[in-house]
Amino acid sequence: MAEAAQATVGREDRSAPIDPVALRAAYRARRTEVLEAFRSRPDVTALLRELSRETDRLLLALWQASGLDRHCCLVAVGGYGRAELQPHSDVDILLLVPDEVAAAGNAPAGTPGVACGTVPAARIEAFVGACWDTGLEIGHSVRTVTQCLAESQADVTVQTSLLERRFLAGRRALFNQLAAPLAATLEPVAFMRAKRFEMRQRHAKYEDTPYSLEPNVKESPGGLRDLQTVLWIARAAGLGRSWTQLATSGIVTRSEAMVLARYARHLKLLRAWLHLVANRREDRLVFDLQAQVARAQGLRGLEKADARQASEHLMQRYYWTAKAVTQLTTILLQNLEAALSPVEAATPEPIDAEFRNDGGLLDVVDETLFERDPGAILRAFRSLQRHAGPVQGMTARTLRAIWRARTGIDADFRKDAENRRRFLDILQAPRGVTRALRLMNQWSVLGRYLPVFRRIVGRMQHDLFHVYTVDQHILMVVRNLRRFGMPEHVHEFPFCSQLYSGFDKPWLLTLAALFHDIAKGRGGDHSALGRLDVRRFCRDHDLCREDTALVEFLVEHHLTMSSVAQKQDLSDPEVVTRFARRVGDDRRLTALYLLTVADIRGTSPKVWNAWKGKLLEDLYRLAKRVLGGEQASPGERVDARRAEAVRILNLYGLATDRYEPFWAQLDIAYFLRNEPQDVAWQTRVLHACQADVEPVVKTRLAPVGVGFQVVVYLPDQQDLFARICGYFDSKNLSVLDARVHTTRHGYALDSFLVVDPAGTGSYRDILALVEAELAARLAQRRPLDPPVRGRASRRSRYFPVRPQVDLRPDGRGNRYLLSITANDRTGLLYGIARTLATHGVSLYTARITTLGERAEDVFLIGGPSLENERRQIQLEQDLLAAVQA
Repeated sequence: MAEAAQATVGREDRSAPIDPVALRAAYRARRTEVLEAFRSRPDVTALLRELSRETDRLLLALWQASGLDRHCCLVAVGGYGRAELQPHSDVDILLLVPDEVAAAGNAPAGTPGVACGTVPAARIEAFVGACWDTGLEIGHSVRTVTQCLAESQADVTVQTSLLERRFLAGRRALFNQLAAPLAATLEPVAFMRAKRFEMRQRHAKYEDTPYSLEPNVKESPGGLRDLQTVLWIARAAGLGRSWTQLATSGIVTRSEAMVLARYARHLKLLRAWLHLVANRREDRLVFDLQAQVARAQGLRGLEKADARQASEHLMQRYYWTAKAVTQLTTILLQNLEAALSPVEAATPEPIDAEFRNDGGLLDVVDETLFERDPGAILRAFRSLQRHAGPVQGMTARTLRAIWRARTGIDADFRKDAENRRRFLDILQAPRGVTRALRLMNQWSVLGRYLPVFRRIVGRMQHDLFHVYTVDQHILMVVRNLRRFGMPEHVHEFPFCSQLYSGFDKPWLLTLAALFHDIAKGRGGDHSALGRLDVRRFCRDHDLCREDTALVEFLVEHHLTMSSVAQKQDLSDPEVVTRFARRVGDDRRLTALYLLTVADIRGTSPKVWNAWKGKLLEDLYRLAKRVLGGEQASPGERVDARRAEAVRILNLYGLATDRYEPFWAQLDIAYFLRNEPQDVAWQTRVLHACQADVEPVVKTRLAPVGVGFQVVVYLPDQQDLFARICGYFDSKNLSVLDARVHTTRHGYALDSFLVVDPAGTGSYRDILALVEAELAARLAQRRPLDPPVRGRASRRSRYFPVRPQVDLRPDGRGNRYLLSITANDRTGLLYGIARTLATHGVSLYTARITTLGERAEDVFLIGGPSLENERRQIQLEQDLLAAVQA
């Protein structure tokens, strides 16, 4: 094909007429044939090759008609240069023009600075336009040889693109002129370092993990770009252009070369199906496309599976591939660096008879050690922990030896008492636990030692708040726990660090974290199933009865504390007492608190906030008092809170006689539900207000460190809560906590903790605006606006939450607990509040919990209408309709 194009050199410089419509129709017809052949027999190598060939034919036809043969050279670069053109990828081409022509004013549009001279710029423009007219989405550049060399030295991306150049048509001599100077200016060591830095930047952009729930199969860690980076570095160094050639060069073994080729085909296949299913260039495995891609691939056993099962199978296979690619590229890059930049290394420092320190990396003395004695695999990770200062990782030969010997971790290995002791040593180590477990998971050691863990490697979590796969979430929780014990992280959670440092066996918390979600995806209650798994582990590893009971309790109840803190009224002594009785003692309480904080923080950066931290700490302190026998009566608690509020007010110079009339209108329930700091603030800003003249709205930044507080004070009016929620909804503000109180003289005293979910702007800038606008709206008392049904997010549509409404009497039977679960969206709380107002229901407290895009709200309500069972049913039905997305 290229030879045919070269034969045109020397013809008259004339443009042949072309019919772009006919060319486009023919190209589309041939392309359709190629795609249909792929769908019937999905050979991705053949697909990419044939798409490249069809594109070559079309470009050559356009080129021959352009009359540019005597002037320029047409070069394929990038993925097209590799002849690996994906169905909807751009066609990257370079028009190479000679250096000797004089710079003239006829450079083609869009190519400033290109020296074209006698090259007809109009013909270049016509050629580019013809490409677009025939349906080719090209990415083109026009450069001289000198410019190519200059830009490649300044930009490693250009250098990489030129590394994959492929001659298509035109002046072959011009193409050949580029080879020698480009090779002379290409410095392999500098190129390698630039590409590794580029890789680190790319990995950081994609969260430094191959386990993103919507990974980019091209750019994410463990994706195609990582494999291409290795080949680019090897090609620049003259070590080979393919995995087979790298095996010949000794960079990889032949078996590794075969594995790498297989993983590369798998990733290319996924990318091809993504393009075809999306019918556009799409490299992300987004939720909307996962099930479609899985079914397009015809994964075995999925003919009758639902979308969730199909996507789970697809994604688990992808994560296994990405994990293996990460493993092998780690080895390859170390080998390439050793081959390209050999240094006079110091003699490795012996650690023991089996391992040594080779330039800060743990090196195995004998590569056959792990195959002869698989137990040495655990000894290697323990040695890495013991020498965590001078030793920061493992050499490629050590990692490769572990990878080869991993199958030796079998049932007999797991039953061996010495191996069990070594594994406990790793968990009990004073430092390096997180790094060791992550490396063990990355190199398939952890999953082989704990078969139950292997089942959750790469498993997606079908909810709206976990952003990691189950195994990565577990390791993130382990990391969070270990940070509590590190001096450099004390500032993050001082109270947790204080408790962790005083805990007698912190490694038991690590063990509980390792098992707390290990039964996800099996069906049934994963907490109960996980308890059985950890009990078996403790029995096999000879843990004492007391420690076993603690770890079992933590695994079974790891969700209990967050549920009580976020969904129940902590001002109710019965709630705290029930929780304290379930926990049983201080040791369990402390362990559960630490695990709960680490667990919530390990779900997603967006889920944790200071408000949730305060609720958990409050519950911990209240339960600790109960366990210590310090439970006070409601009257004693009110007296203590009043006394603390008085102390704070004295600091502001506010005499008791000035606010005593205001306090006289507040009952015991008010002081029980509000912290002394909040009572003091509300007293300062409200005690002298004339709320009968106009509504009073006061705001301040929340002391807990998240959002701002709003207090509303005015004569009670119908639909007040709904009106306030409607205002917050109109400003795209979310309510985290609401406390509704009616004074003895009929005034509403309602307080709210409000946040901006988008996290934009400064709260301080909007406080005065909220005070003025909300007061004006409440003074108008206009009819309630109809609720706005906000559109559900893309993730919410893929992982829909089945709306649930549960209404039941509280513990005393005089009020009702209303629990609502639904997809979070704009207008949700207002719709609930409006429905309650329509039914004449009184609201006492509201606890709003948002987990990612899942809302779990709990309301304490009352009113005469709830005494009728039929009206209760109607309320539940209306609420269910209101929360539907």
